[in-house]
Amino acid sequence: MEDNSKIKFNQQLLSINEKLEPEEIEALKFLCSDLISPRNLEDIESGHQLFQKFMDEDLLNEGDYFLVAELLFLIKHHNLLQKIGYTKEKVKKELSSKRKISSYRVMLYNLSEEITTEDFEHIKFIMKEHIPKTLKTFLSLLRHMEKQNLLSENNLEILVNICKPLSINLIKRIEQYKSEKGESESLSEQPITEEFLSKSQEEEKLNVASAITGTTSDEMEEAKFYRMDHSHRGHCIIFNNFEFQTMKRRRGSCKDADELKSVFEWLGFTVKIHPNTEKREMEDILQQCSTSPEHRESDCFVCCVLTHGESGSVFSSDEEKIAIRELTSYFKAHRCPGLANKPKLFFFQACQGPDIQESMLLEEDAKISPPIQVETPQRYIPVEADFLLGMATVDGCCAIRHTIKGSWYIQALCHRLKCMVPRNEDILTILTEVNNDVSQLTDAEGKKKQMPQPAFTLRKKVVFPVPPLSPP
Repeated sequence: MEDNSKIKFNQQLLSINEKLEPEEIEALKFLCSDLISPRNLEDIESGHQLFQKFMDEDLLNEGDYFLVAELLFLIKHHNLLQKIGYTKEKVKKELSSKRKISSYRVMLYNLSEEITTEDFEHIKFIMKEHIPKTLKTFLSLLRHMEKQNLLSENNLEILVNICKPLSINLIKRIEQYKSEKGESESLSEQPITEEFLSKSQEEEKLNVASAITGTTSDEMEEAKFYRMDHSHRGHCIIFNNFEFQTMKRRRGSCKDADELKSVFEWLGFTVKIHPNTEKREMEDILQQCSTSPEHRESDCFVCCVLTHGESGSVFSSDEEKIAIRELTSYFKAHRCPGLANKPKLFFFQACQGPDIQESMLLEEDAKISPPIQVETPQRYIPVEADFLLGMATVDGCCAIRHTIKGSWYIQALCHRLKCMVPRNEDILTILTEVNNDVSQLTDAEGKKKQMPQPAFTLRKKVVFPVPPLSPP
């Protein structure tokens, strides 16, 4: 009976091994490198070899599969959990008492999942004097840094310097880890300078930091802002969908579109309004715009979408759903090289949740639908630098639109741009004020509220030059 149990145990592990890709084996090895000596992991090339190491170290046996379950959960291979009697929910429930992988190791792995190929090439170029050319993945780079004592559980300074120019999301992950360890200092507020590194670090660490941040103070100051010095600021396209087949007419939307056109023309953009566009037409417009050679001689790109919506998606005038991530994907660097390293700003006036009861002269930009799972805007912003999504509302909630005066969010956005651009304020500061303005509004009965939410991967500040003419 015991022999049959062991055979079944080995068969279960073998069936998991057969489904694992080589890059997943590398991820598992990285995650458990605090449990097993890195030297003992070097020659492992398969899942069953790794599982045998676990058994040799008494980390895995036929009565305790949790380490394997935890690892599969962390690499999001949830469909394999059932082979060992687990579900995603069961792993979550048992993590607090059975966790074997350190939060430090999980944080590093999650960073690697967000690093794009372009990011990795950027990092290799920055650190080319300090890493071998043979490194093929971000995980291998992290392992090399640990071997060189450039990275450890309590030494994340160089890692921060590497990640900070790439994405605020990467810094937030490191912040969260440090916060869980009880460190209150905010990494995202620290400047990237050599002072950022401890003076007690060995000379090699200082050399690496210098390579990453070796600029003059003037260059550092200039590097904080996106260029805004072309004669043509850029293109601004506005999708204004207000007529639908079965959905409610979006009264007041034209007021928003006209106001946006006026403001962005004042800021130097070439603005085009596209009313009541069907899905195929929207896709064609985005494709044509993304391939325009004029982007190379411009500073920025803006897209405004005024329509009905639900979580993570908006609707075309023919009531076809379009994922927000799909809309923004046209302007990733590989599809739109003319906008590489330039800010791409998207503003959405659309509900991100189900409809609610109306009040007089107020409507919501939602398709009537059952409750849906709530997501955060970070889930559908491109995993690439230089994007900003200005959402009229937090996910799962309605975006209020006055049928005569226009929407709360777009009207507040236009008002703040007109007021704050002449004061040389950056776009995130402006959007913070928009949040404040909209959050203080209520409907006629004082029952409905709204809170906008920006999500971004901007690496620098977006400050529009002050136009020579007065605001419209």
